[in-house]
Amino acid sequence: MPEYYYKEALKLGLKEAKAASSKSDTAMLPALDELLKDKKTAGEVNLGLVPIPAERIVGTKSVGRVNAFAPNFMPIMDEGTEFADKWEHLCQSHLSDGIREPIKAYEYMNRFYVEEGNKRVSVLKFFDAVHIMGTVIRVLPEKTDDEEVDRYYEFVDFYKYSKVNFIEFTVKGSYLKLQKALGKEPGEEWSEEDRKAFSAAYYYFRKAYLSMGGEKLQSSTAADAMLSYIQVYSYQELTDTTAADIEKNLSKMWEEVELKEEQTPIEVKTDPPAEKKASVLTKVLSPSEPPVMKVAFIYDGTPEKSGWVHDHETGRRHIQTVFHDRIDTEIYRNAMEGDPVGVIEQAVEDGAGLIFTTSPRFMQASLRVAVDHPDVIIMNCSLNKSHRYVRSYYTRMYEAKFILGAIAGSLCESGRLGYVCDYPIFGQIAGINAFALGAQMANPRVKVYLEWTSIKDAKEIARSMEEQGIRLISSQDTSRFLFDERSSFGLSYVNGEQRELLATPVWKWGVYYERILNRVFDKSMQEEYKKSNKALNYYWGMSAGVVDVEYAATLPRPARRFGDLLRKVMIQEAASPFLTPIIAQNGDVIGKETGELTLDQIISMDYLVENVVGDIPLYDALTPMGKATVDAVGIEKAKSAADTGAAPVQSPQEDTP
Repeated sequence: MPEYYYKEALKLGLKEAKAASSKSDTAMLPALDELLKDKKTAGEVNLGLVPIPAERIVGTKSVGRVNAFAPNFMPIMDEGTEFADKWEHLCQSHLSDGIREPIKAYEYMNRFYVEEGNKRVSVLKFFDAVHIMGTVIRVLPEKTDDEEVDRYYEFVDFYKYSKVNFIEFTVKGSYLKLQKALGKEPGEEWSEEDRKAFSAAYYYFRKAYLSMGGEKLQSSTAADAMLSYIQVYSYQELTDTTAADIEKNLSKMWEEVELKEEQTPIEVKTDPPAEKKASVLTKVLSPSEPPVMKVAFIYDGTPEKSGWVHDHETGRRHIQTVFHDRIDTEIYRNAMEGDPVGVIEQAVEDGAGLIFTTSPRFMQASLRVAVDHPDVIIMNCSLNKSHRYVRSYYTRMYEAKFILGAIAGSLCESGRLGYVCDYPIFGQIAGINAFALGAQMANPRVKVYLEWTSIKDAKEIARSMEEQGIRLISSQDTSRFLFDERSSFGLSYVNGEQRELLATPVWKWGVYYERILNRVFDKSMQEEYKKSNKALNYYWGMSAGVVDVEYAATLPRPARRFGDLLRKVMIQEAASPFLTPIIAQNGDVIGKETGELTLDQIISMDYLVENVVGDIPLYDALTPMGKATVDAVGIEKAKSAADTGAAPVQSPQEDTP
């Protein structure tokens, strides 16, 4: 019998070697010593006796035995050789008693290279072993700016508290996302029960993933797909679901998995296309009274207490008036206080064909419902999210902030301006930098002092700026709360108790929703979705009429004219606020030869420009609402779990931008 198994293993080995040779790849195992010959390392760590994922054992420590095995660790030595006899003897031992002696291996970049026990690995791989016990020494790569090395060190940190070595992600930040998805704090250790439950869930999922054709995906892994899965269905559902149901659910969201293959998974739509005009024939053939569409608005709060919700509610009322005979709108308040998935599901059950979830905190719930109801259009008010089944929409508020910055700079005599922001999320960093660059354009010596309401109380911020002699302050983009002392927003002149509003950015959600509905009615939005294989992000600005700047009567006439000039430039898209080169706080020069930043560079900003005084806050320093918002749409720098030493500020009532 062992002779039979060796023949079969030899066939597999020769087939693999031939396939590798035809691709101009080496037909033998790689050797770690050769791999590291010209590379610097950062030391070694003894991991002790651990279960090694068989699929991650890819080579040998030295070149001594590489010519005995194909790249899949199957033998390529002829039958009747001493090597074949020893392989068959090990095979017999495995069949009768099991191979119990651990191997010795080195791990480098989450791949394992065998020092002792190559034939044991070969036999066990032939019999499809999942894990092979071994004593392991980890070789750490030198830390560089290489993204693969950065991801590996994220894995090293993850391994310290999880002792899980069989998953691998291709996107930075994924290990921390997984930790949170399991309900654990960053750095919280896993119990043995945690590891067993996760291992079982992962291998059940991996089986479903492979049955769907996951092995054909080139640049993503089963772990990437599993993280996408639990962001839709939750980890608890994964552990409680049968293998058949996992495969069924995975098939429903497979486009979300395939999206991970895209180098640029997000397609940003900067302006709505020209609206279609119905032909005479279409008008004749169309019914005189088209069916009424139900449109739902999901709110994280109430219009009476939240300025953000109030603005969206104003937009809803606008479209109800404009399309009074074609739509029926309904609102669902305080959806985050209970089960947001249940609220959005209720909107579907109530007949909604178009659902606007107006806070980035609704993204995960929106995705869950969208996967189960692909015929319903669900749009989430957020930016830079790569989800195939949910379209996101947001405004290029940085255009208005650039104008406000230029106005503030032209009025500033002290050389100090204030800027108050809420959360370090996509879009907000661009707003800070645009304001600072606009101010710098008007006054090259001006500095912008940055504060965060997700760290400090608004009154504390006001006192701090007053003490620094800062009078011109850009506050929230919209009123965070109604009917309280913090309801001021926009660019103001502040002097003690005196506050004089000078100019303000305007979110024109009514125009935004009207233009979206026109695209839904003429089917162009649906056609756009079918033609694309990416996540669609609508990021419209002043050229689309969804953002503007309004002036107070007290704003001096020269400043108003300066603002109007820049406003026309933004509307005509004749220039960008982000002309290059741009100097960051740390002295880095961005876009030396490009002329202006690309939209992707603007959206993904994780740095502040040179004339900003302040920092991007880290995750641990944020309020509970701030953490929840950053979890949904925060920039990676803000998601760092590093301890800043600042205790979170408790806020009894917060609004979501």
